[in-house]
Amino acid sequence: MACLNLSFLLMLSVLVGVTEASLPQFSHQGAMAHGDIIIGGLFPIHEAVEAVNNTGLDSFSTHQRPNCSRFYTKGLNQALAMIHAVEMANGSPMLSSLNITLGYRIYDTCSDVTTALWAVQDLTRPFSDCDSLTNSSHPVQPIMAVIGPSSSEISIAVARELNLQFIPQISYASTATILSDKSRFPAFMRTVPNDEYQTHAMVKLLKDNKWTWVGIIITDGDYGRSAMESFVKNTETEGICVAFKAILSDSLGDEQKLNIQINNTVDIIEKNTKVNVVISFAKASQMMLLFQGLHSRNVSNKIWVASDNWSTAKHILKDVNLSDIGNVLGFTFKSGNVTTFHQYLTNLQFESEAELKNPFLEEFFKQPDIGNATNAIQNLIKNKDLDMVFSVQMAVSAIANAVAELCVKKQCKTTTAIQPWELLKQLRNITFEKEGEIYNFDANGDINLGYDVCLWEEHESEERDIIAEYYPSNSSFTFTRKNLSDIENVVSKCSDSCQPGEYRKTAEGQHTCCYECLVCGENQYSNHTDADACSMCDTENTWSSTNSSECLPKPNEFFEWNCVFAIILLMLTAFGILLLFSVFALFFWQRDSLVVKAAGGPLCHLILFSLLGSFVSVIFFVGEPSNETCMVRQVIFGLSFTLCVSCILVKSLKILLAFQMNLDLKELLRKLYKPYVIICICMGLQVTICTIWLTLHMPFKGKEVQAKSILLECKEGSDVMFGLMLGYIALLALICFTFAYKGRKLPQKYNEAKFITFGMLIYLMAWVIFIPVYITIHGKYVPAVEVVVILISNYGILSCHFLPKCYIIIFKKEQNTKDAFLNSVYEYAKKSAENIRGLTGIDPQRKTENSVYVISNPSLVTEEKQVSVPKIENVA
Repeated sequence: MACLNLSFLLMLSVLVGVTEASLPQFSHQGAMAHGDIIIGGLFPIHEAVEAVNNTGLDSFSTHQRPNCSRFYTKGLNQALAMIHAVEMANGSPMLSSLNITLGYRIYDTCSDVTTALWAVQDLTRPFSDCDSLTNSSHPVQPIMAVIGPSSSEISIAVARELNLQFIPQISYASTATILSDKSRFPAFMRTVPNDEYQTHAMVKLLKDNKWTWVGIIITDGDYGRSAMESFVKNTETEGICVAFKAILSDSLGDEQKLNIQINNTVDIIEKNTKVNVVISFAKASQMMLLFQGLHSRNVSNKIWVASDNWSTAKHILKDVNLSDIGNVLGFTFKSGNVTTFHQYLTNLQFESEAELKNPFLEEFFKQPDIGNATNAIQNLIKNKDLDMVFSVQMAVSAIANAVAELCVKKQCKTTTAIQPWELLKQLRNITFEKEGEIYNFDANGDINLGYDVCLWEEHESEERDIIAEYYPSNSSFTFTRKNLSDIENVVSKCSDSCQPGEYRKTAEGQHTCCYECLVCGENQYSNHTDADACSMCDTENTWSSTNSSECLPKPNEFFEWNCVFAIILLMLTAFGILLLFSVFALFFWQRDSLVVKAAGGPLCHLILFSLLGSFVSVIFFVGEPSNETCMVRQVIFGLSFTLCVSCILVKSLKILLAFQMNLDLKELLRKLYKPYVIICICMGLQVTICTIWLTLHMPFKGKEVQAKSILLECKEGSDVMFGLMLGYIALLALICFTFAYKGRKLPQKYNEAKFITFGMLIYLMAWVIFIPVYITIHGKYVPAVEVVVILISNYGILSCHFLPKCYIIIFKKEQNTKDAFLNSVYEYAKKSAENIRGLTGIDPQRKTENSVYVISNPSLVTEEKQVSVPKIENVA
């Protein structure tokens, strides 16, 4: 029994000890105000907690909270913004007409998750009379909603606790993307956009300024890692590379560990000399230490892109100058008019406020650098974050409007009149007005107003220097300041930009932003900087050389009129035509002379006309070809030169007939000798060849795509028909050559056969040379080759057939008489007769006495010269 009593006493003493140890210490002192509806507030009045090292059994038997350190004036300002907003709501007709007031209980999170959870436990646990924060006899009312905290890391932990009772939570600064997941955080809402929009805006800013080689600094926690994941995901799609990722501890209590991490980060930044832009999602205190470390290493001239976590914390520059670190571009939430809050701070009465309901003001007033009320007010105004204040005011306005709509339908004076989940439902659907603007929460419970981009200035100013505004609706920036050369001239690239005409090639295993520039090859181009690959030109119509930024149109290439070679050939053609007309005029004038008659008479004019056609055909070989010119040029030349050679063939046959001493052969030739019939037959065959050619395989304009040009040329349609046309002319020329060669020993003064031989020989040699040249040569000068051969042929016939006759007519008129002619014929006949007598022993007189060819006028020849000679009339 004594043992039992002893055990009971021990248990009782333990319970009493636990109660004494826990209950009084479990409550956490904060600012408060009574009201019909109570709102909780969680604000970072302090920046850190002191680590507590407990040893022994006492540490397990007490619920001791760590001490908060490093008073944070900006956090106090945020709490005061909530107090002021509640007072404004209570004085508004919206609540005063319902005789409803809002109250609050504000706690310090000390920027620590554990401390915030202690505060949440205080806010949500059932209170008894003895648990009252003021130790009054009034029971403590349950809270209907919570505003805060600012840190995403803390908000995630708090939201999980508040979700258990569906107590609505409205954060004014927590931006972690994960908090938009309503399946995990159904009671969480916020008056700021989530980090997905902020990271997207940051990446767009980097892209617009072509900063492709950047670093990122985050805190080690859900917020930091979520922001980094979102940022990296956006950079990958925009061709931006993250050179390094520095992660700092989320806790500021362990200074030794934090300093080590800061030093490591400074080493990383110093090592990456090409990284001139750094994005930071760290805390303001961490950035202050980082800037001090960089300043000690003389690392400067960087662009710092600040997240909303520290974008307005200019107080971190107290030990360094802004010029020592570079430029800071801060993303801040959009804010509205907070003039009334500024007036509220100016009118603060510290003694009364501190004594009545706000111990935080009392602690602030006791800070070493404050001293008096004037300094305190100035310090508060200096550390006022307009965007944070406005976000807190929106949160209070949303709750006040939701409460007003609920209390219109029911009596809210009783403690259990409305439940937190009813207020949550009302908040999700609420649309409220603030200073003429309409606001509401989206499907994710967010109010997304966009961002202001601020550029830090060296001088301290209450106003932010906003240089741009970002609108999430269309993902665009609107710049309000134009002169940003200090920002725009900063280069942050791993490799220099590849110029137009080059492309990037990334080495295996390297970042895509680190590359070498290679030159685009032929028929390839790149027309912008940092091209990933060269584009191909349309090789049918365009081309490019190596290292080209554009494709050039391929010029049409043909045998132009203004080409020097073409001009020379055309001048020779014109001279030939002029020479033709001169010869024609001379022969027409001397048409009755023996030289003209002996040269062929009317056939000479026909030959001259055919040569004119041959010269004219040259014109169609020059200039841009067309289907018509391609068809006409070969036909004109073929028919013209066939007519020319046919006439020469008749002349050759006539000469052979006139001076042939073999009577049997002469008789055969006499029967076959029908000049114009022969010419028509020869021309008819050529016309047939050309007709078949034009009908079945007509020549046409073609183009050949070359490397840098398009060659316009005439395609003959059928090489066989083209060769057949030229081969037929060559056959006639060869026959002429054969006949003329047999008559090569005619009288010296009437040696037409020699000239025909030379003329045909020139023609045949020219065209024999033409064939291999025509086959092997390529390009726009192919027509020129044929023109040269045509001119050689024409001039050969002119020179051999007509110029010697012109020479006799003009300069040797004595040889253009009947006596000279007959004398020449007599000399030839006499010589031929002697040759026959010497070879056969037969008198040539008997052999020729029956010949029809006798000299019609023997008196022209002396007696000793009278031998049988051909009849002149027939020869002519």
